[in-house]
Amino acid sequence: MRQHVNPLSSNFNEIQSVPSLIEMFSDSKLNFHLDIGCAAGKFLFDLALVNTSWNYLGIEIRERLVKNAKLSVQEKEIKNLYFLFGNANNILNNVQSKFIIKNVKSISFNFPDPWFKKRHNKRRVIQPDLINILSNLLQSGSLIFIKTDVKDLFDYMDSTISTNSNFKTIDKKDFNYSESFNPNKVKTEREKYVIKNKLDIYENIYIRI
Repeated sequence: MRQHVNPLSSNFNEIQSVPSLIEMFSDSKLNFHLDIGCAAGKFLFDLALVNTSWNYLGIEIRERLVKNAKLSVQEKEIKNLYFLFGNANNILNNVQSKFIIKNVKSISFNFPDPWFKKRHNKRRVIQPDLINILSNLLQSGSLIFIKTDVKDLFDYMDSTISTNSNFKTIDKKDFNYSESFNPNKVKTEREKYVIKNKLDIYENIYIRI
């Protein structure tokens, strides 16, 4: 079940201080992946524990989930995983956070809240302004991964990204996952649920050209 949190609430206008990569990770020079809307972070924990040659950052809008994830990182002494609380659009649009986009190798949006009602589309995490920011700051060759079980949301995300001429769709058949942030094709909890219930999954990969 999806837990709705209105990302446009004034509660998210004030952005917490974002630490530097050196403060987040023990080795800030590793390849760096960002997962936007990471929920409780289980997907990132599964990745970070087996792929120690990558750093992973999760941004989540539900503060309780972030607090719990940070405690687990400390308890398990994981050095390549960090979590931030807040509205991803606000965080990444903040001048003090630009370094995140400039250094990231790939970004994933896994099963984001679809906000079905048309008047709520502006609450969806992928917005033209965010894609423009990514377009301007991402290094050439950086990747964006989208995945959802809602066709309407997929069409919206695909259109929003594809409209930007700096992004090109990659054929998934030709993509080498072994060199990506997810070489073992670890699945999110939502993806496992969708597969178990034999529902459709819509996904795409885009490269910053």
